[in-house]
Amino acid sequence: MTHHARRVPSIVVKLRGAEDIMQETELKFELSRSGAGSLLKKNPFGSSPTILQQKSIYFDTLGWDLSKRGLSLRIRQSGDERIQTLKAGDGTAAGSFTREEWERPVDGDTPILDDPQIRDLLAEDGAKLAPLFEVHVKRHSWNVSDGDATIEVALDLGKVVAAGREAPLCEIELEKKAGSPAALFALARKIDLVTPAHLGVLSKAERGYRLLGPAPGAVKSVATPLTSEMSVAMAFARIAAACLKQFRLNEMALGWSRDADSLHQARVSLRRLRSLCSICKSLFDDSRFDYMRGELKWLAAELGDARNIDVMIDHASSRILASRLQEVRDDAYAAVAASFSSIRARSLMIDVTEWISIKDWRTQSDEMLSEQSSKDFASDVFDKLWKKVAKGGNNLIDADDETRHKVRIAAKKLRYAAEFFEPLYNGKAEAKRHRRFIEAMKGLQDDLGSLNDIATAPDMLAALELSDVTGADDLFSGEDKSKLLKDAAEAHDTFVKTRRFWR
Repeated sequence: MTHHARRVPSIVVKLRGAEDIMQETELKFELSRSGAGSLLKKNPFGSSPTILQQKSIYFDTLGWDLSKRGLSLRIRQSGDERIQTLKAGDGTAAGSFTREEWERPVDGDTPILDDPQIRDLLAEDGAKLAPLFEVHVKRHSWNVSDGDATIEVALDLGKVVAAGREAPLCEIELEKKAGSPAALFALARKIDLVTPAHLGVLSKAERGYRLLGPAPGAVKSVATPLTSEMSVAMAFARIAAACLKQFRLNEMALGWSRDADSLHQARVSLRRLRSLCSICKSLFDDSRFDYMRGELKWLAAELGDARNIDVMIDHASSRILASRLQEVRDDAYAAVAASFSSIRARSLMIDVTEWISIKDWRTQSDEMLSEQSSKDFASDVFDKLWKKVAKGGNNLIDADDETRHKVRIAAKKLRYAAEFFEPLYNGKAEAKRHRRFIEAMKGLQDDLGSLNDIATAPDMLAALELSDVTGADDLFSGEDKSKLLKDAAEAHDTFVKTRRFWR
């Protein structure tokens, strides 16, 4: 819906509802400089580009109050034209699941805030705005036709400048203007065949804020905004998109640092996405579900050796073993980098994004189920997983390693589910019960995780050909298995007695 603001007819306000937000019409990919050069040289877009220099100035308070509220304000100069744009993303600022955008022409590089809606939205922050960073790009633009689809392509080459620091920028954006969104992804695959294209998850504003702060490191999951009225299909799409973003941010961090926490969080993000698919599998009846889950399992497994080595290094009491583990760690991280840069991994990111955003699975499956209230769906999921953990962990002390491992996996799924749907239980009493439940889950998971480390260490060392290295027999020797078993049993009792937050 587009309409004009009340007092300033030149201000255009764009509102899109939740379904429109998740109906993917834009894609962004990161390219290398040399890759962008290859793309320009081969030019698979069927026409010569329009080239324009752009400069964007982003404004906020010194305390980043706009960013904290999900707002961004910029003035972009393209040629002789300047456009001021205020965006509210994902409804965090507007208080609902709409995305709002205000645009107006301006004469200079000072924000104009005379519209009542904008003044109300910015509140007292409007008087404290200052320019924080700039984005300078040379934009190459094409309009591509494919059957009934029209796609606008923009290749931006330039830099982000903030507080005396700068970072290169090289990205390509695809925006569907008309026709089937499938054409958008077909063009993305065509570009990836010309030059490696990695799914982009950062806006230009986010790049500027990251440049102002400390060097980015590991990125943990955060709660995805949901409402009780939201369908389970919409909730799934939102959570899945957040998992993809977490993965890509940690993948980017690993591009400049072999950081153990970043690798761990990259693996966690893939596990979370796989768990989400498993939790929501009743929604899917298309063959691609099994393919997606299988490919996500493959990519997560590619990180397994590196993660296991990091865990063993933390527990190694022998200097000789630690040194040998460090040597194989370098090889394992090199293998992870190779997997990330492979066409298989890049294609997976495109495939998963298409599957999530176009949602063919929803139109093929039971429509009543996919349109079910997300809170009703979540409660059913919690009941099933809770019973599985409660029953499976009845006798952890005498159970074999495989049985404890199955309980651990079920507990992990339950905890992920509780975290996914946490925003649906935001009443004061519900939130308090949720915190207690997560704490109980964490204690059980920690004990089961330590027991799993003890059980799998011999096989991991053997696979790395380190079983005979001095100190290998003592790995995890500081862990008292009998005590861990007792602790796990007690943690399970605590879990069973903890009040369920969804009831």
